[in-house]
Amino acid sequence: MDHTSDYTGDHADGFETGLTAADSAPDAGRESVRARVPDGDQHRDGAEGAPKEPKGTKAPADTGKATERPRVPEAGGSPQAPEAAEAAAGTENVPHARVRDQQREPAEDTPPADDDQAAADDDDVWDDGLIARRVTETAKAAVPVLETRGPGAPAPAPLAYDGPLRSRLDALRELVGLSRTRLDSNTLAEAGRVLDEAANRRRLSGQHTVVALAGATGSGKSQLFNALAGVAISETGVRRPTTAAPIACSWSDGSAALIDRLGIPGRLRRRPVHNPEADAQLRGLILIDLPDHDSAAVQHREQVDRILKLVDAVIWVVDPEKYADAVLHERYLRPMAGHAEVMFIVLNQTDRLPGEARDQVLDDLRRLLDDDGIALGEYGDPGATVLALSALTGDGVGELRDVLGQFVSERGAAARRVAADLDAAAARLRPVYATGRRAELSEEARDEFAARLADAVGATAAGEAAERAWRRNANRACGTPWLRLWRWYQKRGEPPTGRLRKAQPEEEATARQRVEQAVRTVSERASAGLPAPWAQAVREAAVRGSQGLSEALDELAARAGLPPGRPPRPGWWPVAVLAQAAMTLLQVLGGLWLVGQIAGVMAPNLGVPVLLMIAGIVGGPLVEWGCRIAARGPARRYGLEAERRLREAAAGCGRARVLDPVAAELLRYQEVREQYGRVTRVGAGVR
Repeated sequence: MDHTSDYTGDHADGFETGLTAADSAPDAGRESVRARVPDGDQHRDGAEGAPKEPKGTKAPADTGKATERPRVPEAGGSPQAPEAAEAAAGTENVPHARVRDQQREPAEDTPPADDDQAAADDDDVWDDGLIARRVTETAKAAVPVLETRGPGAPAPAPLAYDGPLRSRLDALRELVGLSRTRLDSNTLAEAGRVLDEAANRRRLSGQHTVVALAGATGSGKSQLFNALAGVAISETGVRRPTTAAPIACSWSDGSAALIDRLGIPGRLRRRPVHNPEADAQLRGLILIDLPDHDSAAVQHREQVDRILKLVDAVIWVVDPEKYADAVLHERYLRPMAGHAEVMFIVLNQTDRLPGEARDQVLDDLRRLLDDDGIALGEYGDPGATVLALSALTGDGVGELRDVLGQFVSERGAAARRVAADLDAAAARLRPVYATGRRAELSEEARDEFAARLADAVGATAAGEAAERAWRRNANRACGTPWLRLWRWYQKRGEPPTGRLRKAQPEEEATARQRVEQAVRTVSERASAGLPAPWAQAVREAAVRGSQGLSEALDELAARAGLPPGRPPRPGWWPVAVLAQAAMTLLQVLGGLWLVGQIAGVMAPNLGVPVLLMIAGIVGGPLVEWGCRIAARGPARRYGLEAERRLREAAAGCGRARVLDPVAAELLRYQEVREQYGRVTRVGAGVR
């Protein structure tokens, strides 16, 4: 019995086979050696790592120069042959082939034609672990050379981001750096993950596109995976869950680093069936068959969630029974609505839908996707692609292959995925950056804070005290000697003029309460409308600055209040003093004149001395009254100046301790909001 096939694959238990390679010639001019398999036999690797050839196998006469095939190393040999190592360890990991032959098998006892033929048969062994593809003579001309990467082969070109995407990534990196001391690590975790994954993806191949096949139990995603690969790579069946681990299939070389990033081991990596048209169409595609996202096994769901964050695009496979499943829409599709441009939604098993039911289910699926907020790529608009097919019958698979080939050939899926991740991270961060008001402390709030501190330190009372002190000094300087003597006698127990009275404990407590109230008010006004973390940072800065503010204000009040000693005197004071001295001299002269007349020393003349005395007695109070009127203006200005100095001192202290730290927090928030605007491509005007 002839075993015919144009594909050679791994079919070990549980599909836990090793990473295999296509058997192909080093160049298009070389031909593969045919392997003949006896009826009903499977070639299995033993501990030696090579299957036994059937006895009497002959090489074709017209093969020309035969292609040498690498031998599988012995057990414990090169790590590039995992099948041999597993076989040596006692693990059954047996690749086998079904080979299309056009000639009947020779008899078992037919000897080899010659020693060269025997050597060729001896060299016809399984290769180093990639899925082997052995073809017949008729198919040899159509088999392209499988690209191999030797030690000196150039690495695939890394992924390149365009200018806007790089700017957004740089802005997000700056945003995270500015926010680390203000936001908790959980809030910034997703943004940090996006930056790390974007950097990791950028270092890897830009010529490959990683696409994941995701779906629910029984949706037929593994069957679709096999249909796209052209061979049964992923196990299918009624057992649930069938796919226990992700399987990777690559249509071109240079994909190892990308698959390593997904954490898929070598034994779960495959190559599709050799097809020149499909290879050219899907060149650069890395297709991942994921476990069921609704699997009963927790580790399966964890693998799905992990890999979905790393792939460039996702094909969601749904079936007519579970396309409206709440788990699919609420846990995956709705949160990934922003990734519509790198999503395919495929309605599988349409062969089960009779008549117009296929179109009805497809329309209902589109309606559900629209409710999830997923933009549909219809009529040339960017968005998700929705297709209907049957992986079992092959209906629609070609259309999916065409769309997928066009998608992969554009080489833009990775950048679009990173941009969509940026959008999702920015949307998550919006509550901690966006606000409906401009982040600033108004001049009105600053003036109000300074006024409250001035009231707490008693600036108004200090100004009034300075004004009274100036008037007292004017009265003392310009008053009559007799009145000044009397006032000195009455007020000799008072404190020196110009000194502030020490505040009482009750007044100090009241002043502290006023300071605390002023700080609370300004912090609330500065943080009003800000996102919670930044509002909290503003309030904390204000509280830190308020510590020791009351004591500092007391020291300022002592230094900036009335200076020690007497207030300064204006220039007209000496004239007033001379006038008052003249009035006093007239009184004394008139009195002495009268005494001399009474004593008989001087001639009697009451008119002149009496007139002199009356002039002195009346003129002294008049000079004092005039000086008091003239002193009102200077005294008021002196008091206002003292109040201003104290207000400025209190405002400066409050600004240095409270307002400047609060303004620094607001400035930092303004900076991060501008960076957030660059991330969201809105600019500094984001609200």
